[in-house]
Amino acid sequence: MSTATLTEVPAPGTAWSGVRAAGNRYGAGAIGLAAVLALWTAAGVFEWFKGTIPTPLRVLSAIGDQGIGFYTTNARPTVEAALTGFLWGNGLAIVVALVVVIVPTLEGVATQLAIISYCTPLIAVAPIVQVAFTEVKTSIVFLAAISVFFTTMIGTLTGLRSPHQASLDLVRVYGGGAFAQLWRVRIVAGLPAIFGALKIAAPAAVLGAILGEFLAAPQTGLGPALILAQQRAAIPEVWAIALITGALAGIGYAIMAVISAVATRWFTGVGSGAR
Repeated sequence: MSTATLTEVPAPGTAWSGVRAAGNRYGAGAIGLAAVLALWTAAGVFEWFKGTIPTPLRVLSAIGDQGIGFYTTNARPTVEAALTGFLWGNGLAIVVALVVVIVPTLEGVATQLAIISYCTPLIAVAPIVQVAFTEVKTSIVFLAAISVFFTTMIGTLTGLRSPHQASLDLVRVYGGGAFAQLWRVRIVAGLPAIFGALKIAAPAAVLGAILGEFLAAPQTGLGPALILAQQRAAIPEVWAIALITGALAGIGYAIMAVISAVATRWFTGVGSGAR
């Protein structure tokens, strides 16, 4: 193999290798998106599935006909409920995981509650929630919160237990107890797993809020708007609302991904000049 051939391959860890990896990743994503749009257009043009799949242009036309104000008005309460449920559900899950690490005897009860919250269908929980909470918004927030509890608690618990025993023993040698180990070692080591769970929880909170709106039937929201569009057989409008809901879930995931990258670098000292 010649020297010229060897120089064509960028060395790992260099700036060019990072650019090339990013180009490959985004290029593959662009190709996949183009393939999905082409398949979607073909399904709409040739009326696959009895014409229940409109073309992308018809969906965009439906958004234009309804007006941006219609979607922003209905998206606002859904986003507020999803964000509130996201904060409450994840906050409670993280607190429970922290308590379990400090008091391991509580793990059985906490894990059983998390599994019950995950395995019980929301449609079965909704009637109980509606009886317990008279306010419609509260029941929607509760369903959004319960949608994220299991994932975040298990992810946080896994992350907090990920440090090497040698690191924990070092803290103990210097006189630190369970709280010192938690603050100085476990939380820092568990950040990737915690934020990984939070990234998954962001779309789950949006889904929980939508399901809550389906069952609680508030005056405004993407859930009621979707129900009304289905009743009027406005198929392009149904797809438009579904795409906006998916976009909101994707935005939530992206925001948590950015926060995860920044927070992980900050707490671990990577990229902050620490050596």
